[in-house]
Amino acid sequence: MSDVAEPEWRILAGISSLLILDALFLGIAPMGPWDDQSFSRGVIGLIGASIGYVAWYRATFQRNGLIPWLDLWEEPRKIAIMEMGAALLLLACSWIAGNQLQHYLPEPTGLLLSLVAMLMILQSTYVLLSLGPLNEN
Repeated sequence: MSDVAEPEWRILAGISSLLILDALFLGIAPMGPWDDQSFSRGVIGLIGASIGYVAWYRATFQRNGLIPWLDLWEEPRKIAIMEMGAALLLLACSWIAGNQLQHYLPEPTGLLLSLVAMLMILQSTYVLLSLGPLNEN
């Protein structure tokens, strides 16, 4: 048994939820030095998503950190395949957001969704290669 307490994640999850709610629906944001309230909303949303990731990491792995090492995963191959599927779905959604829904969403929405999807593809490819052809064992 370890005497180390689990890191607190609930407060971060609450802050993340409030920031994302503000960015998506409330729209309370300063003009900022760039004189653009929508850009400020985007920055608030990105900060909220980043804090949400930290909260998810702490809740999932019961430790501080940002990088989900492979030895922390229970079934890395299964999760990597699911992540690859989610990434491809998100990539399709980013195309839709950048084309058909462009008039209803902020301009960089498709670009940001594509970025997240590509990062997910990169991470799941790394896991699959680490467990497969590049495995040292």
